Amino acid sequence: MKLENLLSISPLDGRYSNSVDSIREFTSEYGLIKYRVIIEIKWFIHLSNNKKIKELPKLSIKETKYLTDLIDNFNLNDAKRIKTIESRTNHDVKAVEYFLKEKFKMIKKLEKYSEFIHFACTSEDINNLSYALMIRDASSATQTSIDLLTKKIKVLSKKYANKAMLSRTHGQNASPTTMGKELANFHHRLKMVSNEIKSHPIRGKINGAVGNYNAHHVAYPNLDWEKIAQEFIKSLKLEFSSHTTQVEPKDSIALILGDYVKFNNILIDLSRDIWGYISLGYFKQKLKDGEIGSSTMPHKVNPIDFENAEGNLGMANANLNHISNTVTISRWQRDLTDSTVMRNIGVCFGYTNIAINSLLRGLDKLELNVPRLNQDLNNSWEVLTEAIQTVIRKNNIPNGYELMKKLSRGKNLEEQELLEFIDTLDLPSEDKNRLFNLTPNTYIGYAVKLSKDS
Repeated sequence: MKLENLLSISPLDGRYSNSVDSIREFTSEYGLIKYRVIIEIKWFIHLSNNKKIKELPKLSIKETKYLTDLIDNFNLNDAKRIKTIESRTNHDVKAVEYFLKEKFKMIKKLEKYSEFIHFACTSEDINNLSYALMIRDASSATQTSIDLLTKKIKVLSKKYANKAMLSRTHGQNASPTTMGKELANFHHRLKMVSNEIKSHPIRGKINGAVGNYNAHHVAYPNLDWEKIAQEFIKSLKLEFSSHTTQVEPKDSIALILGDYVKFNNILIDLSRDIWGYISLGYFKQKLKDGEIGSSTMPHKVNPIDFENAEGNLGMANANLNHISNTVTISRWQRDLTDSTVMRNIGVCFGYTNIAINSLLRGLDKLELNVPRLNQDLNNSWEVLTEAIQTVIRKNNIPNGYELMKKLSRGKNLEEQELLEFIDTLDLPSEDKNRLFNLTPNTYIGYAVKLSKDS
């Protein structure tokens, strides 16, 4: 760990800095500044392509390339220059405008038209689009990690499809399942929510100080500014918000962040279940030379990856919930609450990515302890009472449930005791033989099929 990491207040840029490298260029202050530069330049180019704006002629290929190169070659020194300007202006978006005016001086024609930088824009026009691109790109990078995780869970669900295990409902012994089926449940849920995240469009606006194109209309009353704005938003591959105040309502952002909360809650559920299975001995964890589980108890191999995942998912959700609950609300036409809150978008994706990486490490360490699974099953013959009472009902024998309750409630039945009871039942030979041949290990229904269908 570098010295500057040791001085970080947040673990995102300290202890866990390597785990957030994949989103750093999108969600950092540098990333936000770059997105602002992208929006300002693309808006300038978009206006120059409008033949009705005579004061801003269409750019040449050379001029356009110069501007796109400012985007493609944007670097840390550029961002630092903008921060230096901001220290004077005390305004982050205006600093980007002044930075671009400096760059426009390099090309004589561009310098002549530099007042069309940030033309008819309020800062929120630039910021809402910048954050929209940030969330889209950070989500795409996070989706790469999500795909790795869901693929890993799917592989394990198929691997353990026929490995029978005792279920527990309310913490008590219940009808058997397979480890593969339990993992398939998570894969199925994660896949559905992941698809929801991908399907949600992100919206944007560029309609001025209070959303009415006031300045636009005064400057160029004969232009269709709604159409110009809509075409620009579409060129960014965003959805157009037609009705806004100064701020884009961010309802679409709230939906996406809400889906990440759902996704993370599923991962918390997974983390807790795996933690429990490790505690029961159903999973062993592969040992790694040099690792220590406890500073005082040498024997311990703690499920730290799943505990770390759970904690970091909680941190992600706390921020996701606060942001999604806050950014859709603005006093009258504008207040600054959402601005400071939106700066924490990276925190949400950061903690989510840390958790996913922890889960990937944890899942790679797991080894299924089949003898331990079988031990619990062989000591739990009472779980077959569900099957027996259902066959009794099938044959219209009264009080089947009550008979099994009297025999088994609160007890651990032995195999022989259950077989003797089955023998007393007045059942067709086919049904009786099926029950005689049933064991806790084979009483798994469609579990194998469902494991493979997720």
